[in-house]
Amino acid sequence: MTFTTPVESTPYLADPAFHAGTAAHDHLRQLRRHDPVAWQPARDGVPGFWNVTRYTDVVQVCRSADVFVSGRGNVLNTLLAGGDTAAQQMLAVSDGPRHAAIRKLLWRALTPQALSHTADRVRANTRDLIRRAVADGSCEFAHDVAAHIPLMAICDLFGIPASDRAFILRHASSALSSDTEEHTAEETMRSKSEILLYFTRFVAECSRQPSSSRSPLMDVLIDGTIDGQNLRAEEIIYNCYSLILGGDETTRLAMISGVLELVRRPDQWTLLKSGTPIDAGVNEVLRWSTPVMHVGRTASASVTLGAREIAEGDLIIAWLSSANFDEAEFSDPASFDVTRAPNRHVTLSHGPHFCIGAYLAKIEVAALLRTMREEVRELELAGEPLPIYSNLLSGYSKLPLRMQ
Repeated sequence: MTFTTPVESTPYLADPAFHAGTAAHDHLRQLRRHDPVAWQPARDGVPGFWNVTRYTDVVQVCRSADVFVSGRGNVLNTLLAGGDTAAQQMLAVSDGPRHAAIRKLLWRALTPQALSHTADRVRANTRDLIRRAVADGSCEFAHDVAAHIPLMAICDLFGIPASDRAFILRHASSALSSDTEEHTAEETMRSKSEILLYFTRFVAECSRQPSSSRSPLMDVLIDGTIDGQNLRAEEIIYNCYSLILGGDETTRLAMISGVLELVRRPDQWTLLKSGTPIDAGVNEVLRWSTPVMHVGRTASASVTLGAREIAEGDLIIAWLSSANFDEAEFSDPASFDVTRAPNRHVTLSHGPHFCIGAYLAKIEVAALLRTMREEVRELELAGEPLPIYSNLLSGYSKLPLRMQ
Protein backbone atom coordinates (compact mmCIF):
# COMPACT_ATOMS: atom_id res chain seq x y z
CA MET A 1 0.00 0.00 0.00
CA THR A 2 1.23 3.52 -0.82
CA PHE A 3 0.63 6.34 1.62
CA THR A 4 0.51 9.70 -0.14
CA THR A 5 -0.24 11.97 2.81
CA PRO A 6 2.74 12.74 5.05
CA VAL A 7 2.28 11.77 8.68
CA GLU A 8 3.15 15.32 9.73
CA SER A 9 -0.08 16.58 8.11
CA THR A 10 -2.25 14.50 10.46
CA PRO A 11 -4.29 16.78 12.78
CA TYR A 12 -3.86 16.17 16.51
CA LEU A 13 -6.78 13.85 17.12
CA ALA A 14 -6.45 14.00 20.91
CA ASP A 15 -7.59 17.63 20.81
CA PRO A 16 -11.35 18.01 21.49
CA ALA A 17 -11.30 21.11 19.29
CA PHE A 18 -10.53 18.89 16.28
CA HIS A 19 -13.74 16.93 16.84
CA ALA A 20 -15.77 20.08 17.51
CA GLY A 21 -14.79 21.48 14.12
CA THR A 22 -16.79 20.94 10.96
CA ALA A 23 -13.77 19.52 9.12
CA ALA A 24 -13.31 16.46 11.36
CA HIS A 25 -15.06 14.04 9.00
CA ASP A 26 -13.10 15.40 6.03
CA HIS A 27 -9.81 14.82 7.83
CA LEU A 28 -10.84 11.31 8.86
CA ARG A 29 -11.86 10.52 5.29
CA GLN A 30 -8.43 11.63 4.06
CA LEU A 31 -6.75 9.43 6.66
CA ARG A 32 -8.86 6.44 5.61
CA ARG A 33 -7.84 6.95 1.99
CA HIS A 34 -4.19 7.86 2.35
CA ASP A 35 -2.89 6.86 5.81
CA PRO A 36 -5.38 4.56 7.54
CA VAL A 37 -2.96 3.62 10.33
CA ALA A 38 -1.30 6.97 11.01
CA TRP A 39 1.32 7.67 13.67
CA GLN A 40 0.63 10.68 15.87
CA PRO A 41 4.02 11.85 17.18
CA ALA A 42 4.61 12.60 20.85
CA ARG A 43 4.14 16.23 21.83
CA ASP A 44 4.44 18.33 25.00
CA GLY A 45 5.53 15.33 27.04
CA VAL A 46 2.52 13.26 25.92
CA PRO A 47 3.30 9.94 24.20
CA GLY A 48 2.58 9.28 20.55
CA PHE A 49 -0.13 6.90 19.35
CA TRP A 50 -1.51 5.23 16.23
CA ASN A 51 -4.76 6.53 14.72
CA VAL A 52 -6.70 3.66 13.10
CA THR A 53 -9.46 4.99 10.86
CA ARG A 54 -10.43 2.33 8.30
CA TYR A 55 -13.34 -0.04 9.03
CA THR A 56 -11.45 -3.28 8.41
CA ASP A 57 -8.53 -2.20 10.61
CA VAL A 58 -10.80 -0.97 13.40
CA VAL A 59 -12.60 -4.34 13.39
CA GLN A 60 -9.24 -6.13 13.52
CA VAL A 61 -8.17 -4.08 16.54
CA CYS A 62 -11.44 -4.77 18.36
CA ARG A 63 -11.49 -8.45 17.45
CA SER A 64 -7.85 -9.24 18.28
CA ALA A 65 -8.13 -8.71 22.02
CA ASP A 66 -5.08 -10.86 22.73
CA VAL A 67 -2.81 -8.53 20.73
CA PHE A 68 -4.59 -5.21 21.24
CA VAL A 69 -5.25 -5.24 24.97
CA SER A 70 -7.43 -3.04 27.19
CA GLY A 71 -5.81 -3.56 30.58
CA ARG A 72 -3.69 -0.43 30.41
CA GLY A 73 -6.74 1.65 29.51
CA ASN A 74 -9.40 1.90 26.84
CA VAL A 75 -9.75 5.65 26.21
CA LEU A 76 -7.29 8.14 24.82
CA ASN A 77 -6.91 10.49 27.79
CA THR A 78 -6.33 7.65 30.25
CA LEU A 79 -3.76 6.00 28.01
CA LEU A 80 -1.89 9.26 27.43
CA ALA A 81 -1.84 9.87 31.20
CA GLY A 82 -0.13 6.53 31.85
CA GLY A 83 -2.92 4.01 32.33
CA ASP A 84 -6.12 3.14 34.17
CA THR A 85 -6.08 2.43 37.90
CA ALA A 86 -9.02 0.03 37.45
CA ALA A 87 -7.01 -2.35 35.24
CA GLN A 88 -8.15 -5.98 35.52
CA GLN A 89 -10.85 -4.88 37.99
CA MET A 90 -13.36 -3.15 35.71
CA LEU A 91 -14.88 -5.01 32.76
CA ALA A 92 -13.93 -2.41 30.16
CA VAL A 93 -10.24 -2.40 31.13
CA SER A 94 -9.66 -6.09 31.74
CA ASP A 95 -8.30 -8.77 29.43
CA GLY A 96 -8.24 -12.52 28.94
CA PRO A 97 -9.82 -14.90 31.46
CA ARG A 98 -10.48 -12.11 33.97
CA HIS A 99 -12.43 -10.12 31.40
CA ALA A 100 -14.42 -13.19 30.38
CA ALA A 101 -15.23 -13.98 34.02
CA ILE A 102 -16.40 -10.45 34.89
CA ARG A 103 -18.47 -10.32 31.70
CA LYS A 104 -20.12 -13.66 32.44
CA LEU A 105 -20.99 -12.48 35.94
CA LEU A 106 -22.51 -9.17 34.85
CA TRP A 107 -24.35 -10.76 31.94
CA ARG A 108 -26.59 -12.65 34.38
CA ALA A 109 -28.31 -9.33 35.18
CA LEU A 110 -28.30 -8.00 31.61
CA THR A 111 -29.79 -10.79 29.50
CA PRO A 112 -32.96 -10.05 27.50
CA GLN A 113 -34.92 -12.20 29.95
CA ALA A 114 -33.48 -10.39 32.97
CA LEU A 115 -34.29 -7.03 31.37
CA SER A 116 -37.90 -7.80 30.39
CA HIS A 117 -39.40 -5.69 33.20
CA THR A 118 -36.92 -2.88 32.53
CA ALA A 119 -37.89 -2.93 28.84
CA ASP A 120 -41.56 -2.49 29.74
CA ARG A 121 -40.66 0.41 32.04
CA VAL A 122 -38.57 2.04 29.31
CA ARG A 123 -41.46 1.91 26.85
CA ALA A 124 -43.95 3.33 29.35
CA ASN A 125 -41.58 6.07 30.52
CA THR A 126 -40.75 7.06 26.94
CA ARG A 127 -44.43 7.28 26.03
CA ASP A 128 -45.13 9.53 29.03
CA LEU A 129 -42.20 11.84 28.24
CA ILE A 130 -43.12 12.24 24.56
CA ARG A 131 -46.81 12.77 25.29
CA ARG A 132 -45.89 15.49 27.79
CA ALA A 133 -43.64 17.20 25.23
CA VAL A 134 -46.38 17.08 22.58
CA ALA A 135 -48.95 18.45 25.03
CA ASP A 136 -46.62 21.34 25.87
CA GLY A 137 -45.92 21.99 22.19
CA SER A 138 -42.18 22.29 22.71
CA CYS A 139 -39.34 20.90 24.78
CA GLU A 140 -35.62 21.02 25.31
CA PHE A 141 -35.32 17.48 24.04
CA ALA A 142 -31.91 16.71 25.54
CA HIS A 143 -33.00 17.68 29.06
CA ASP A 144 -36.74 16.96 29.01
CA VAL A 145 -36.77 13.64 27.15
CA ALA A 146 -33.43 12.03 26.29
CA ALA A 147 -31.91 12.64 29.71
CA HIS A 148 -34.61 10.61 31.43
CA ILE A 149 -34.92 7.46 29.31
CA PRO A 150 -31.53 5.76 29.81
CA LEU A 151 -31.08 7.35 33.25
CA MET A 152 -34.29 5.80 34.52
CA ALA A 153 -33.39 2.41 33.10
CA ILE A 154 -29.84 2.18 34.45
CA CYS A 155 -30.80 3.64 37.84
CA ASP A 156 -33.65 1.12 38.10
CA LEU A 157 -31.17 -1.67 37.40
CA PHE A 158 -29.01 -0.49 40.29
CA GLY A 159 -31.92 0.35 42.57
CA ILE A 160 -30.75 3.97 42.88
CA PRO A 161 -33.40 6.09 44.64
CA ALA A 162 -35.28 8.64 42.55
CA SER A 163 -34.00 11.40 44.85
CA ASP A 164 -30.39 10.67 43.79
CA ARG A 165 -30.91 10.60 40.05
CA ALA A 166 -30.46 14.30 39.33
CA PHE A 167 -27.08 14.07 41.08
CA ILE A 168 -26.11 11.08 38.92
CA LEU A 169 -27.20 12.86 35.73
CA ARG A 170 -25.29 16.03 36.59
CA HIS A 171 -22.00 14.28 37.21
CA ALA A 172 -22.39 11.67 34.45
CA SER A 173 -22.87 14.56 32.00
CA SER A 174 -19.56 16.20 32.92
CA ALA A 175 -17.35 13.20 33.73
CA LEU A 176 -16.49 12.51 30.09
CA SER A 177 -17.47 15.67 28.19
CA SER A 178 -18.58 19.27 28.59
CA ASP A 179 -20.46 22.01 26.79
CA THR A 180 -17.39 24.20 26.27
CA GLU A 181 -13.62 24.10 26.25
CA GLU A 182 -13.65 26.22 29.43
CA HIS A 183 -14.61 23.09 31.36
CA THR A 184 -11.43 22.23 33.26
CA ALA A 185 -9.70 18.92 33.90
CA GLU A 186 -10.31 19.55 37.61
CA GLU A 187 -14.07 19.78 37.03
CA THR A 188 -14.00 16.54 35.06
CA MET A 189 -12.03 14.81 37.80
CA ARG A 190 -14.42 16.17 40.43
CA SER A 191 -17.40 14.63 38.65
CA LYS A 192 -15.64 11.29 38.29
CA SER A 193 -14.73 11.38 41.98
CA GLU A 194 -18.29 12.25 42.98
CA ILE A 195 -19.62 9.23 41.09
CA LEU A 196 -17.02 6.93 42.64
CA LEU A 197 -17.74 8.30 46.13
CA TYR A 198 -21.47 7.86 45.57
CA PHE A 199 -21.01 4.22 44.65
CA THR A 200 -18.62 3.67 47.56
CA ARG A 201 -21.50 4.59 49.88
CA PHE A 202 -24.13 2.84 47.77
CA VAL A 203 -22.22 -0.46 47.57
CA ALA A 204 -21.57 -0.41 51.33
CA GLU A 205 -25.27 0.15 51.98
CA CYS A 206 -26.34 -2.61 49.59
CA SER A 207 -23.82 -5.00 51.14
CA ARG A 208 -25.54 -4.63 54.50
CA GLN A 209 -28.94 -5.45 53.03
CA PRO A 210 -30.37 -8.94 52.59
CA SER A 211 -30.31 -10.27 49.06
CA SER A 212 -34.07 -9.87 48.73
CA SER A 213 -33.77 -6.10 49.25
CA ARG A 214 -31.21 -5.50 46.50
CA SER A 215 -31.72 -5.08 42.79
CA PRO A 216 -30.76 -8.16 40.71
CA LEU A 217 -27.73 -6.30 39.33
CA MET A 218 -26.41 -5.36 42.76
CA ASP A 219 -27.12 -8.87 44.00
CA VAL A 220 -24.98 -10.29 41.19
CA LEU A 221 -22.16 -7.87 41.96
CA ILE A 222 -22.21 -8.46 45.71
CA ASP A 223 -22.96 -12.17 45.96
CA GLY A 224 -21.62 -13.40 42.62
CA THR A 225 -18.28 -15.20 42.60
CA ILE A 226 -15.35 -15.67 40.23
CA ASP A 227 -13.26 -18.77 40.90
CA GLY A 228 -15.05 -19.13 44.20
CA GLN A 229 -14.22 -15.59 45.33
CA ASN A 230 -16.54 -12.62 45.73
CA LEU A 231 -15.59 -9.40 44.00
CA ARG A 232 -13.72 -7.00 46.25
CA ALA A 233 -15.53 -3.77 47.17
CA GLU A 234 -13.34 -1.68 44.85
CA GLU A 235 -14.06 -4.03 41.94
CA ILE A 236 -17.80 -3.63 42.51
CA ILE A 237 -17.44 0.16 42.72
CA TYR A 238 -15.39 0.37 39.53
CA ASN A 239 -17.92 -1.72 37.60
CA CYS A 240 -20.82 0.35 38.93
CA TYR A 241 -18.98 3.46 37.74
CA SER A 242 -18.44 1.98 34.29
CA LEU A 243 -22.02 0.76 33.93
CA ILE A 244 -23.61 4.04 35.01
CA LEU A 245 -21.56 6.08 32.53
CA GLY A 246 -21.90 3.56 29.72
CA GLY A 247 -25.59 3.02 30.40
CA ASP A 248 -26.60 6.65 30.59
CA GLU A 249 -24.62 9.18 28.60
CA THR A 250 -23.89 7.24 25.43
CA THR A 251 -27.49 6.26 24.71
CA ARG A 252 -28.69 9.74 25.61
CA LEU A 253 -26.29 11.27 23.09
CA ALA A 254 -27.34 8.79 20.40
CA MET A 255 -31.00 9.71 20.91
CA ILE A 256 -30.33 13.44 20.68
CA SER A 257 -28.25 13.13 17.50
CA GLY A 258 -30.77 10.78 15.92
CA VAL A 259 -33.73 13.07 16.54
CA LEU A 260 -31.75 16.06 15.28
CA GLU A 261 -31.18 14.25 11.98
CA LEU A 262 -34.88 13.43 11.71
CA VAL A 263 -35.58 17.16 12.05
CA ARG A 264 -32.91 18.10 9.52
CA ARG A 265 -34.00 15.46 7.01
CA PRO A 266 -37.79 15.54 6.61
CA ASP A 267 -37.63 12.71 4.08
CA GLN A 268 -36.27 10.41 6.80
CA TRP A 269 -38.92 11.55 9.27
CA THR A 270 -41.52 10.72 6.62
CA LEU A 271 -39.97 7.28 6.08
CA LEU A 272 -40.00 6.59 9.82
CA LYS A 273 -43.63 7.72 10.08
CA SER A 274 -44.61 5.57 7.10
CA GLY A 275 -43.63 2.35 8.83
CA THR A 276 -40.00 1.62 8.00
CA PRO A 277 -38.70 -1.17 10.28
CA ILE A 278 -37.77 0.27 13.67
CA ASP A 279 -34.69 -1.95 13.94
CA ALA A 280 -33.24 -0.39 10.79
CA GLY A 281 -33.85 3.07 12.21
CA VAL A 282 -32.21 2.12 15.51
CA ASN A 283 -29.08 0.88 13.79
CA GLU A 284 -28.83 3.99 11.62
CA VAL A 285 -29.19 6.26 14.66
CA LEU A 286 -26.39 4.31 16.33
CA ARG A 287 -24.16 4.41 13.24
CA TRP A 288 -24.73 8.06 12.52
CA SER A 289 -24.33 9.31 16.08
CA THR A 290 -21.40 7.08 17.13
CA PRO A 291 -21.56 8.61 20.64
CA VAL A 292 -18.29 6.92 21.67
CA MET A 293 -15.86 8.06 19.00
CA HIS A 294 -12.94 5.77 19.82
CA VAL A 295 -11.65 2.81 21.78
CA GLY A 296 -8.07 2.65 22.97
CA ARG A 297 -5.77 -0.35 23.11
CA THR A 298 -2.11 -1.19 23.76
CA ALA A 299 -0.13 -3.60 21.57
CA SER A 300 0.93 -6.61 23.64
CA ALA A 301 3.35 -7.72 20.90
CA SER A 302 4.79 -6.45 17.64
CA VAL A 303 2.18 -6.75 14.90
CA THR A 304 1.40 -5.55 11.38
CA LEU A 305 -1.76 -3.49 11.02
CA GLY A 306 -2.76 -1.95 7.71
CA ALA A 307 0.79 -2.32 6.33
CA ARG A 308 2.23 -0.52 9.36
CA GLU A 309 4.56 -2.14 11.86
CA ILE A 310 3.20 -1.66 15.37
CA ALA A 311 5.71 -2.14 18.19
CA GLU A 312 4.97 -3.85 21.48
CA GLY A 313 3.74 -1.24 23.94
CA ASP A 314 2.48 1.18 21.28
CA LEU A 315 -0.85 2.89 21.93
CA ILE A 316 -3.59 2.33 19.35
CA ILE A 317 -6.70 4.48 19.02
CA ALA A 318 -9.40 2.88 16.85
CA TRP A 319 -11.75 5.59 15.62
CA LEU A 320 -15.26 4.12 15.54
CA SER A 321 -16.49 7.50 14.29
CA SER A 322 -14.36 7.04 11.18
CA ALA A 323 -15.08 3.35 10.64
CA ASN A 324 -18.83 4.03 10.66
CA PHE A 325 -18.39 6.40 7.70
CA ASP A 326 -16.01 4.25 5.68
CA GLU A 327 -17.06 4.26 2.02
CA ALA A 328 -15.59 0.78 1.58
CA GLU A 329 -18.12 -0.62 4.06
CA PHE A 330 -21.17 1.64 3.78
CA SER A 331 -22.96 2.86 0.68
CA ASP A 332 -23.27 6.65 0.75
CA PRO A 333 -22.20 6.83 4.43
CA ALA A 334 -22.62 10.61 4.59
CA SER A 335 -26.38 10.18 4.19
CA PHE A 336 -28.62 9.44 7.17
CA ASP A 337 -30.86 6.60 5.98
CA VAL A 338 -33.34 4.98 8.38
CA THR A 339 -33.86 2.13 5.91
CA ARG A 340 -30.15 1.26 5.64
CA ALA A 341 -29.55 -2.50 5.49
CA PRO A 342 -27.24 -4.16 6.05
CA ASN A 343 -25.73 -1.87 8.65
CA ARG A 344 -22.68 -3.44 10.30
CA HIS A 345 -21.76 -0.39 12.34
CA VAL A 346 -19.20 -0.62 15.14
CA THR A 347 -20.87 1.86 17.48
CA LEU A 348 -21.22 -0.88 20.09
CA SER A 349 -17.66 -2.04 19.39
CA HIS A 350 -16.83 -5.53 18.14
CA GLY A 351 -15.35 -8.75 19.43
CA PRO A 352 -14.84 -9.67 23.11
CA HIS A 353 -15.45 -6.08 24.26
CA PHE A 354 -18.77 -5.72 22.40
CA CYS A 355 -20.99 -3.50 24.55
CA ILE A 356 -22.52 -5.60 27.32
CA GLY A 357 -25.46 -3.18 27.46
CA ALA A 358 -26.17 -3.30 23.72
CA TYR A 359 -29.58 -4.95 24.14
CA LEU A 360 -30.72 -2.30 26.61
CA ALA A 361 -29.40 0.54 24.44
CA LYS A 362 -31.31 -0.75 21.41
CA ILE A 363 -34.49 -1.15 23.47
CA GLU A 364 -34.22 2.49 24.55
CA VAL A 365 -33.61 3.91 21.07
CA ALA A 366 -36.35 1.68 19.62
CA ALA A 367 -38.81 2.87 22.26
CA LEU A 368 -38.03 6.47 21.36
CA LEU A 369 -38.40 6.01 17.60
CA ARG A 370 -41.57 3.94 17.90
CA THR A 371 -43.19 6.38 20.32
CA MET A 372 -42.31 9.38 18.18
CA ARG A 373 -43.76 7.64 15.14
CA GLU A 374 -47.00 7.00 17.00
CA GLU A 375 -47.35 10.20 19.04
CA VAL A 376 -45.63 13.02 17.12
CA ARG A 377 -47.17 14.54 14.01
CA GLU A 378 -44.78 17.43 13.34
CA LEU A 379 -41.22 18.06 14.45
CA GLU A 380 -39.04 21.16 14.00
CA LEU A 381 -36.12 22.99 15.56
CA ALA A 382 -36.93 25.74 18.07
CA GLY A 383 -33.33 26.91 18.50
CA GLU A 384 -29.74 25.94 17.85
CA PRO A 385 -28.45 22.60 19.17
CA LEU A 386 -25.39 22.84 21.44
CA PRO A 387 -22.60 20.33 20.68
CA ILE A 388 -20.54 18.84 23.48
CA TYR A 389 -16.77 19.28 23.72
CA SER A 390 -14.84 16.02 23.99
CA ASN A 391 -12.29 13.79 22.27
CA LEU A 392 -14.22 10.70 23.39
CA LEU A 393 -17.93 11.44 23.12
CA SER A 394 -19.91 12.98 20.28
CA GLY A 395 -23.31 14.62 20.40
CA TYR A 396 -25.32 17.52 21.76
CA SER A 397 -26.23 18.73 25.23
CA LYS A 398 -29.15 20.92 24.08
CA LEU A 399 -31.78 20.42 21.39
CA PRO A 400 -34.78 22.80 21.51
CA LEU A 401 -37.74 21.38 19.57
CA ARG A 402 -41.32 22.14 18.70
CA MET A 403 -43.46 18.98 18.70
CA GLN A 404 -47.08 18.48 17.73
